[in-house]
Amino acid sequence: MSSGPDTTVEHRLEELITEAQTALPVELPALANRCASVLGLDTALIYLVDLQQRLLIPLDEALQPLQVDHSSAGWAYRTVSPRVVDADDGVTVWIPLIDGAERLGVLAVRAASLDEVRMRRGRMLGHLFAMLITSKRAYSDWLAARTRTVTMGLPAEMLRAFLPPHTISSKRCVSTAVLEPAYDIAGDAFDHSVVKNVLHTMILDSMGHDLASGLSTSVAMAAARNARRGGGGLADVVGAVDQALAQWLPDHFCTGVLCRLDAETGILRWVNCGHPPPLLIRGERVLAGALDSPPQPPIGLAGPLAPAPRQVHEATLAPGDCVLLYTDGVVEARDADGAEFGLDRFTDFIIRSNAAGQRPAEVLRLLIHAILDYQRNQLRDDVTILLFEWRPQHRLSRHRLP
Repeated sequence: MSSGPDTTVEHRLEELITEAQTALPVELPALANRCASVLGLDTALIYLVDLQQRLLIPLDEALQPLQVDHSSAGWAYRTVSPRVVDADDGVTVWIPLIDGAERLGVLAVRAASLDEVRMRRGRMLGHLFAMLITSKRAYSDWLAARTRTVTMGLPAEMLRAFLPPHTISSKRCVSTAVLEPAYDIAGDAFDHSVVKNVLHTMILDSMGHDLASGLSTSVAMAAARNARRGGGGLADVVGAVDQALAQWLPDHFCTGVLCRLDAETGILRWVNCGHPPPLLIRGERVLAGALDSPPQPPIGLAGPLAPAPRQVHEATLAPGDCVLLYTDGVVEARDADGAEFGLDRFTDFIIRSNAAGQRPAEVLRLLIHAILDYQRNQLRDDVTILLFEWRPQHRLSRHRLP
């Protein structure tokens, strides 16, 4: 059996993929170009989004960053759709780099001309390098440093080591989060994880704004994950965080909301520990008070202040429902005249963005920038927002709320 051109391409591509497994992150730009050449494309350039999702930063250090909000590359990133741009010497296709539901950046694929085969190969190259970047950024200081635009504070460095990807999803649900100030967070954090058909989400706000605050939140997140991975229920998870903080950091506590969504049935369970209540958005309105619950003490109180067994509350979502978790820094942001950003402005922004067809991750990107602009980039407190949506494949005929 003779080997034809296609077989030669496959062999060469196999060699490059094997090489990619041990390639240093700094070698990825050159590797991308070699892969593009094998696939009949001219070049491929990798751009990663910065921490604040304002810039697309090239891994080729000789190139300049591009604006997320004012470029064809940014359009591909914002919409998670390829963007074709004609040029005198051919075409450039901006292809979004996606890890599951997490937007990493874009790949610029250049070719003399574009047809269905080249487009498919460009998308394939995007999938490959998204996986490579995801696998290598877990241990690469260079990739982490490349996506920063200013020096990061120590509390933020510690907390960010605990944070999951900003966006995760399954066939039935999506969860996305943002937090600011990106380089100076201390007490706020979020967590989300999908275990089989269950979405776990959590938002925390630790007292203070220093290294001890970040340490408290880090211990809380570690204790919650430890209990969750051990099979504990919601009350068990909160109890584990209570015990961990009381034992190791007895003078510190945090507020928080922990949720567990059964993505098959839409049953939502949650525990609110001294935190602003979750908000339920259905259609184009907030269902006021739908997820309110009797107040419970913050997490980590010990001795005579130790809380009674935690109460777990339950509701059943309707398909398409969104649940919003946030820290008080969101609504307390103030403009130059001292006017608060406020809960109404906050929820109205999300509803309008959803109605305009924006994806959840893009909704929060735009919202966090609106909050920063409102307070002239000088936040008085950490701001963290987590939004999750239930979108089952088959609509349920009945639903209820408490």
